[in-house]
Amino acid sequence: MSHGAPTRIDAAAYDGRALSSLIGIGAGLGVVGLGAGLTFGGGAQFSFSWLVAYLYWLSIALGSMFFVLCLAITRAGWGVTARRMSENVMATLPLFAVLFIPIWLGRHELYEWTDPEVVAKSRALAGKAAFLNEGFFFARAVIYFVAWSAIATYFSTQSQQQDQTGDERVSARLRLLSAPGLMVFALTSTFAAIDWMMSLEPEWYSTMIGVYYYAGAVVGSFAFLVLLIQFARARGALQGVVTIEHLHDIGKLMFGFVIFWTYIAFSQYFLIWYANVPEETVHYVHRQVGSWGSLGAFLAFGHFLVPFFFLMPRAVKRQPALLGLAAVWLLVMHYLDLYWSVMPILHPDGVRFCASDVAAFCGVGGFFLAAIGWVASRRALVPLRDPRLPESLSFENV
Repeated sequence: MSHGAPTRIDAAAYDGRALSSLIGIGAGLGVVGLGAGLTFGGGAQFSFSWLVAYLYWLSIALGSMFFVLCLAITRAGWGVTARRMSENVMATLPLFAVLFIPIWLGRHELYEWTDPEVVAKSRALAGKAAFLNEGFFFARAVIYFVAWSAIATYFSTQSQQQDQTGDERVSARLRLLSAPGLMVFALTSTFAAIDWMMSLEPEWYSTMIGVYYYAGAVVGSFAFLVLLIQFARARGALQGVVTIEHLHDIGKLMFGFVIFWTYIAFSQYFLIWYANVPEETVHYVHRQVGSWGSLGAFLAFGHFLVPFFFLMPRAVKRQPALLGLAAVWLLVMHYLDLYWSVMPILHPDGVRFCASDVAAFCGVGGFFLAAIGWVASRRALVPLRDPRLPESLSFENV
């Protein structure tokens, strides 16, 4: 069964070179964005802009890894034809260790707990010094990158090798390893959110910040997957392989996680505001000042109400143009959500979107897209010898 699967797919449908144009486009955007950011931004503004962009693109790679692990552990046959696209996205995770360098270099502008004088004046920060110190902060970052890179590289490489060998034991092995992989993902992504987001306000704390970042990451990764599949289909790849049926299911997942993000976002706000503990409520107080309050209200409308009602009809999820429109909208909302979470630290009086934000977004995003194109162009866009491929090819929604 697995040896005969490739003959059922036209070679052009799985030619990874269909995404090779992303290499040049992404590299150009990355170089221009990084250069513009350093030239016209610099200082604290560049550091904060880079952090927002970094958290945004990293979340898409992490969300893609989560999807791959979930497909493995659930033995979901429907998603096999779309899985390789997510594998290509998660395979970029080692790149983020390099893209973290500007954050490390700008840590004194981003994180006030790196200033000994500030720590000495705060009893709360002094009590957290065992965790919030530069050495341990860097060590934890290394652990995250090693864990993410190891999982992404192993799962991606094993899947690619199965294309050559047809060994069905690969699928069983990846299914076995997906459970500990998900546990590692949950722990590392949670602590990364604590380190890189929550410690921007070191006296604030929330037990939900990790799942809040995760919820946005999964929504963003499904939205990005929709656009990446449509980009490949427009260039002649994945025709007859990733069909309306698969896009429909991805749309359902996108819709479901929009609701999950809303549940987490509201729960964090409600529990903190209801308890009325100053150390907790300060986070939301800062985000209700000036135009930050308006942006927060817009997120409640744009990140939930609009996509909720737009994606609810079956017909929308089966129409590529409309599903693509929803994906673009959600990716914009995801960026604004992270911007609203990070930028009030630098601009407490209100929103000040600037050229440095655009430059950082293009810089990190450009290198990310180039890495996807480089990975994809060197492998088939479909797991050609996965034992569940025939099931995925014939998949239909009920």
